[in-house]
Amino acid sequence: MGDIILEARHINKYFHDPVDVKVLSDINLIIKKGEFVAVTGKSGCGKSTLLYILSTMDTDYSGELLIEDVTMNNKTEPELARIRNEKIGFVFQFHYLLNEFTVLHNVMLPGLKLNKYPAAEVEHMAMEKLNMLGIGQLAIKKANQLSGGEKQRVAIARALINNPCIIMGDEPTGNLDKKNSEIVFNIFYELASQQKQALLIVTHDEEFAARTQRTIKMEDGKIYLI
Repeated sequence: MGDIILEARHINKYFHDPVDVKVLSDINLIIKKGEFVAVTGKSGCGKSTLLYILSTMDTDYSGELLIEDVTMNNKTEPELARIRNEKIGFVFQFHYLLNEFTVLHNVMLPGLKLNKYPAAEVEHMAMEKLNMLGIGQLAIKKANQLSGGEKQRVAIARALINNPCIIMGDEPTGNLDKKNSEIVFNIFYELASQQKQALLIVTHDEEFAARTQRTIKMEDGKIYLI
């Protein structure tokens, strides 16, 4: 059981607007250490809703979610916020970098918020992540001086700063051209294969999904292929 990073057991989800509509039906899945997994499906199939539950941001569901064998059920919002910051790295379609800060400071922010290491050590860790992704030379630039592809690599560095057990992505290449999408894919692939990082990526990009280790296909709130 030690290499299971995330497990969903019989997850069901309803929207109440104004009548009850079932959007996720009996979802069961396991993500292991070092796995690079894609979730695909048409718009409205429930994949983003599932990601919000798996990331602990949505707690209005039935069933059980475990991260590193610890149940997320019945935890307080402050407890979940700390788990999100420490255990989960997020990469979205839009980078959400703060333009008034340097690249280095943007990457440091989740580490400073976690308050586990002194600021100088967080800075050192942030530079390590930037160098690992080949963008150390951008450290002192402001976020608004970067290209779209550079911004997304900075967002990946930021997601890695607290050494999370899993990276979750919501259409992380959706805003990128083919060349930069390839760069991001290769970064994710290397993180899984070399660093044994677990990755769970929601994507519309069938080509991207086909090259991951495993594809979870969703339709009408159900998983059809794992």
